[in-house]
Amino acid sequence: MTEMAEKKIHQAMFLQLILQYQTTAMIGMGKIKNPMTDKIEREMDHAKFSIDMLDMLKSKTNGNLESDEEKFLDQILRDLKLNYVEESGKDKTSSKSENDKTETKSADFEGEKSAE
Repeated sequence: MTEMAEKKIHQAMFLQLILQYQTTAMIGMGKIKNPMTDKIEREMDHAKFSIDMLDMLKSKTNGNLESDEEKFLDQILRDLKLNYVEESGKDKTSSKSENDKTETKSADFEGEKSAE
């Protein structure tokens, strides 16, 4: 195998590795179906782990990537981090609305008791 052919194979393998972690993160955020269960599942800790792995790869490969590889990795990380923040915000919003519902029910219950 020539050096050029080996370099192309390694580049394809590196891009495939990035895509695997991207897919795992998207599954963890509930953005795409889990192919094993055929269901949308949210496991934010799995998503965070995949994003952290890509951050580590970026750090460890700093200065060793071709320009297009670096741009690809940067874009994937940007997209994943934006999606992660968005999904994390949904958790905070839903837990806040759950607390509001609980407080409203408690207040309604207290109001009913005092009316008796």
